[in-house]
Amino acid sequence: MKKFIVVLVFLFSAAVLFANPINLGSFPVGRWLDTNYDAIWSFSSNNIQILGTDGAVLYDFSTKTINDLKVFLEGMNPGVSFSCPEAGRSYRFMVSPPNLYMEIDRPNQPRYTITLRRQ
Repeated sequence: MKKFIVVLVFLFSAAVLFANPINLGSFPVGRWLDTNYDAIWSFSSNNIQILGTDGAVLYDFSTKTINDLKVFLEGMNPGVSFSCPEAGRSYRFMVSPPNLYMEIDRPNQPRYTITLRRQ
């Protein structure tokens, strides 16, 4: 019985440590500025981060749980949406050249929307 519990603890720990990979497919990589928060949303081929304007990592989604990741086309414009239980939010990004439109759904708060500028 003790071995079973040890194995369960190990498997649970491994699941937490190895979050699902982020694959943005056709969504364009790059950095986009949120002027309301002086934060930069950084999209790479396998990660999404929120950076301070000084480059400090404020939030790294590669270490979090990403649910319902969808890369899509709306017309000719690529988009991505996902939710993150640790952040308690759902995110939707839509390229609207030359900018990026962002929506964040937050519990018990109004939806946050902003147009981000490419950096």
